[in-house]
Amino acid sequence: MTTATEAPPAAAAGGAPRPRALLARAGRAPVPLARGLLGTATVFVISSLLTFGLGALSDANPGAAVLGDAANPAEIARINHQFGLDRPLPVQYVTWLWHGLHGDLGRSWFTTVPVAHSIGQALPVDLSVAGLALLIAVLLGGAGGIAAALSNGGRADRAVTAVCAVLGTLPAFVIAIALITVVSVKLGALPSGGYVPLSQNPGQWLRFALLPAFALSLDVAAGIARQLRTSLVGALRENYVTGAAMRGLSARRVLFGHVLRNAAGPALTVLGMSVPMLIGGAVVTERIFNLPGIAQLALQAAQEHDVPVIQSTLLVTVTVVLAANLAVNAALAALNPAARRRRSASRDGRAAA
Repeated sequence: MTTATEAPPAAAAGGAPRPRALLARAGRAPVPLARGLLGTATVFVISSLLTFGLGALSDANPGAAVLGDAANPAEIARINHQFGLDRPLPVQYVTWLWHGLHGDLGRSWFTTVPVAHSIGQALPVDLSVAGLALLIAVLLGGAGGIAAALSNGGRADRAVTAVCAVLGTLPAFVIAIALITVVSVKLGALPSGGYVPLSQNPGQWLRFALLPAFALSLDVAAGIARQLRTSLVGALRENYVTGAAMRGLSARRVLFGHVLRNAAGPALTVLGMSVPMLIGGAVVTERIFNLPGIAQLALQAAQEHDVPVIQSTLLVTVTVVLAANLAVNAALAALNPAARRRRSASRDGRAAA
């Protein structure tokens, strides 16, 4: 029998945690997120330095380029001062980055159109097509990986493995040309090029975006299917799967409620790593399908030596990739709570020691 001043053993050992323990756990909870944000910020700063440095090292002169052969030194100096190119490079970088973080990416040297306006028109094209490509890749790769894992050495497994091996060796532009030849030219089912904004007409947007999205998605779908198949085969052999089956849970519930969640990590990592691949493949795909995306904007700026546009497109592309990586890391943490518990237990053990 315990007195009023004594704490029951259960409360000390397995009952409610003490306030000090609660504060310690609350302080440790956001550490992984903070580390991820710190790493992302570091990569962003380094990437911005490299992007600005490439533009600064170029011999492009906006005054001489805009005025042409009739330019005189005074006019060239005036235009360079207008674009802030007569200031020290560190000051130019800090000003450029600070304005960029606030949505001001400067103006084009040749058209004087705000670069943010041009990117605001081109970026939704890439994001909508890439989003559709990721959706197609998840559906095709997920279905293929699950079918191969459930077959595990059977016909479906061999067929999915063979298809993935073929798709993994084909560049996006080869798939794009094949899709145009078959679907657009021979069947006449979908247009071979052009673009309609999603906000203007969703049905027409889908007609124009479907072929480029398929061309970009097949390689990603092959990678997802391979990784998911390998992970599922290993997860289906775990003891908890046998225990769930013995408790009377259906095979579908075990697969989609437990096994798939535990095995989706490597496939999700492939999905995150595919974002830079999609952006890189968009350079060729946009040209083939005549899409007014950010890759074409950057290519045209590179041909004209329009440094502000080139720098801004690179900075925005890096930002998109880093945001996708953050989203993938958050999804991995949500799918694997056991890993979080193990890390927390490890930290608690080190703190107790």
